[in-house]
Amino acid sequence: MHVQSLYTLLVLAVLLLPTNAYAAEREKVLLDTDMVEFFDDGVAMVMLANSPKVELLGITTLSGNSWVEEGTAYTIRQLELLGRTDIPVSMGLAYPFRPQRHELFEVERMTQGMGHDAWLGSFGLKQPVSWQAFYRARYAKEPTFAPVKQHAVDFIIDTVRANPGQVSIAAIGPCGNLAMAVRKAPDIIPLIKRVIYMGGAFFQPGNVTPAAEFNWWFDPEAAKIAVRTPFKEQIVFGLDVCEKVVFRKEHFDRLLRILGAGPMSAMLHGTFVGQMFAKDPAFTHYVWDVLVAAAIIDPTLITREVRQRVDINDQTGLSYGQSLAYPKFAPKGCQEMRIVLDVDIERFWNMVADPTYWSGSDTK
Repeated sequence: MHVQSLYTLLVLAVLLLPTNAYAAEREKVLLDTDMVEFFDDGVAMVMLANSPKVELLGITTLSGNSWVEEGTAYTIRQLELLGRTDIPVSMGLAYPFRPQRHELFEVERMTQGMGHDAWLGSFGLKQPVSWQAFYRARYAKEPTFAPVKQHAVDFIIDTVRANPGQVSIAAIGPCGNLAMAVRKAPDIIPLIKRVIYMGGAFFQPGNVTPAAEFNWWFDPEAAKIAVRTPFKEQIVFGLDVCEKVVFRKEHFDRLLRILGAGPMSAMLHGTFVGQMFAKDPAFTHYVWDVLVAAAIIDPTLITREVRQRVDINDQTGLSYGQSLAYPKFAPKGCQEMRIVLDVDIERFWNMVADPTYWSGSDTK
């Protein structure tokens, strides 16, 4: 073939490509969360909502760190401050799968012990009357928008069906909504692109009990259903990596400088970590859920992982909620997961402090 003719064909081929052929397609993400105010679920949400690499299809809430009513109010307020009231919010499960767990929790605590973290989430909090009542009491104003009427479980099902093979679910709270969704509509299982969890502690002790990490301990029955579901891909950020990324006052101050003056900065100051840094500049903490959001935005942050089959102990006792990883022989039904062990910590903190994720937020 003549060189000029070949060149012409190549030019035509390029011109016929879709206009976005050279641009990475935005990752479609559903964020399933037990939201807290700004930190750390809130930071994860902000980064996903503002990332040019992500299309945040919706936020589903459930009880865990907070009651679902409380977490929904936090989500609504933070989206208002971001100016992202276009992102739908859907309320989900208020209680874990095991009946009467809240009512019998004191007995459980006495018999199963406590880890190095005394945090109880909604097990130690009074349930709000409604998300609206909590919002009004917390912010002394009326919300400007509301969650959709559809239950979070149905929202997950419908969103996945509408975007087959495209949705990544960031499960950064307990697994109740996800487990209920796959139980109710198993047809969505092969349609989910991947599930990325924050949960578990595979090669080190737990935090809320000597055996278990908080998210999966809050609802071990749901976590077992989720991790045993044959999704195309499952990635988990457990304590094994999360407790290597230490949140220090220098990171806190750096984020405050990016935020400047305004309600987002005031909200960060008012969090538990903000109060603790004010009392003790040497205080340290972790940013568990933010790692999931950062890795969705930039998967190359992950520097080391292992692939093993995973299970959850859902039998009440000293190891209730323990996450288990099997390098060779696993119980039937266990699925292989990518267990993240290390991330590029310097690049991670640079990402968190990138003004891209914090510019343009509302100041109402």
